[in-house]
Amino acid sequence: MKILIINGHPDKESFNYALKEAYKKGALASGADLREINIGELKFNPNLEYGYRKRTDLEPDLIQAQKNIKWADHIVWIYPVWWGSVPALMKGFLDRILLPDFAFKKREGSVWWDKYLTGKTSRIICTMDQPAWYYSLINKMPSHRAMKKLTLNFIGIKKVNITSIGPLRLSKLEFREKWINKVEKMGLKNK
Repeated sequence: MKILIINGHPDKESFNYALKEAYKKGALASGADLREINIGELKFNPNLEYGYRKRTDLEPDLIQAQKNIKWADHIVWIYPVWWGSVPALMKGFLDRILLPDFAFKKREGSVWWDKYLTGKTSRIICTMDQPAWYYSLINKMPSHRAMKKLTLNFIGIKKVNITSIGPLRLSKLEFREKWINKVEKMGLKNK
């Protein structure tokens, strides 16, 4: 299986990087072909300056990111939930790469669109400073819905599994180690 891991946390010393390494370790042990993108290491302007009215040329890192997304069978997104959403740099990454004629195409004279990234699966692994049940029941999972329904499903990725890890801020070492092991097993199973 061809797996692409996209890490949306800008800090190399974050727990999200450790989760990325754990998934990677498991996936490589399974024999998967693996590529990774650490959004914080890319050089690009995250602002979609003209919206869709006028095309902004893609930087080389974004061109390579699009190639990696096309290449992958399974895309793993790892990021923290900040203010009920994805980090700003990750949002800019999504805005800049999931463009018409790459990820989708709106139909002329219609409200419908064609989805160009069909046949892929995805896993979202996100960390948060609140319990996962609270994020789900009380806050209604805004980032989960946005990523799964309004982003990945929109471009054709139908099967999206979500793993929520929290609360992270007050967690102990054993809590983090438990999650590192779980995420490594996800990688081993290519899920």
